[in-house]
Amino acid sequence: MTQTMRALVYEGPRLMNMRTLPVPAPAAGEVLVKIERVGICGSELSGYLGHNTLRKPPLVMGHEFAGTVAETGEGASRFKPGDRVAVNPLQTCGKCRDCLSGEAQLCPERKLLGAHLPGAFAEYAVVAESNVYGIPDDLSFDLAAMAEPLACAVHLCRLIALQPEDRLLVMGAGPIGLFAVAAARLLGVREVVVADLNADRLRIAAELGGIPANGDAEIERLKPAEGFEAAVDAVGLQATRLRCIASVRRGARIGLTGLHEADSTLPVNTIIREELKLLGAFAYDSQDFELALRWIAEGKVDLLPWTIHRPLEQGGECFETLIGGPGSIAKILLQP
Repeated sequence: MTQTMRALVYEGPRLMNMRTLPVPAPAAGEVLVKIERVGICGSELSGYLGHNTLRKPPLVMGHEFAGTVAETGEGASRFKPGDRVAVNPLQTCGKCRDCLSGEAQLCPERKLLGAHLPGAFAEYAVVAESNVYGIPDDLSFDLAAMAEPLACAVHLCRLIALQPEDRLLVMGAGPIGLFAVAAARLLGVREVVVADLNADRLRIAAELGGIPANGDAEIERLKPAEGFEAAVDAVGLQATRLRCIASVRRGARIGLTGLHEADSTLPVNTIIREELKLLGAFAYDSQDFELALRWIAEGKVDLLPWTIHRPLEQGGECFETLIGGPGSIAKILLQP
């Protein structure tokens, strides 16, 4: 008899329902993971609203997760049932030029669990064994599930080549912006200005070591005379992209990771004359994920004070909360 599981299925704009689905069977080289915790990502909010062509209903979303191995497929021998694991949800071919040169996130065959493949808003998910990482017994599933969003911030900071002497502007105090603050501080950056209009999120940024700025006037007040050496746009609006460009010095590096608006009109002549380096930052590679997981395991990064838990059945309500105004909530973790 086919085993079944409960799953939260995205079925259309602002429409999510609990459904009963078959438990997926791991193929060769795969493992079946019993989900313990799964986070809601900002990119999934746009999918939920119907603004993201990557996520097509019906779909089980969810890619920030940790759990235990339930079953292994043929040839998958690194793990056994009961092993506690974190998962890198970006599956790549491992053979192309990008994968072999250490830039697997650019693999033309890349597939993201919860977008191209069934994700973790369910009791179980199938994952390539190569994307599974064992975690120590004393590391909570809560923290392990945060390795994925932290890996995005680690990758972002690496792309813009942050140095301890840099002064950094971060636009947006959502989870990726907050993790960018934490990553920059761990890399030795002393001055990190964080801009947002949510006073609760700015308080979190301050506790992580950032300097809060509520609005353009405060950014201008805190901006170095010659401008920031680096900036990050973790929002993805034309206004925040323009603010990054207007706030940096000549030759600065700007990391663009927010995906809110697909297109923006930018001052290209200024970018040319000032020799600004605009760098798109998508996801992470394995070294970014491994460093993020290590930092978390070592207790160097922790968003748990601003994290809440909800049962999977309340996932739709949680999406509405995050869209309508999360207040001091930095992350919602769902428990199947």
